[in-house]
Amino acid sequence: MHRHLLPILAVAATLASLPATAQEIDEMTSAPIIGASLTDRFWVQSEQDAGLPGSMVVFLSEGTMLQDSCWETYRLSNWQMTGEESLSWQEDTATIEADIIELNEAELVLALHLGDEIVEKRYAAAAVPFVCPDMPR
Repeated sequence: MHRHLLPILAVAATLASLPATAQEIDEMTSAPIIGASLTDRFWVQSEQDAGLPGSMVVFLSEGTMLQDSCWETYRLSNWQMTGEESLSWQEDTATIEADIIELNEAELVLALHLGDEIVEKRYAAAAVPFVCPDMPR
C-alpha cells in the first residue's frame, strides 16, 4: 500500500514548488542585463547593412541563435563562443565564424568570415516595442 503513495507524494512535492496562481506567475520577473552582453537580447541590423529594415538576431545564453527579419522566415541555429571575442554558428551545412569587433549596451559589430571575404555586420539593441514596417508589394 505504501508503494502507491510514493508517486502521489512525488507529484505533490513537485507541485508544491511551483507558483500556485497565475498572479504569482505574472509577478515573476527576471533581472535586467547590466552592462554589455551579447546574449539574451534582440539585435537589429542597421538598414545600411541589411538593405531592408527588420533583420535581427538573438544569441540565447543556452546556445541557440534566432535569426529573423520582416520579410523572411526565422532560422534557429546552434552557436558557441570560440574565444574571448569570437563565435561561430551553423547555417545549413556551413559553419559561420565571426569576430566581435564592438560590443556595448547599444551596439554589436561582427566581422563574419565568409570564405575569403570578411563582411562587417552592424547591429543596434532593439527598441521595445518593435513592429516590422509595412513592406511594399
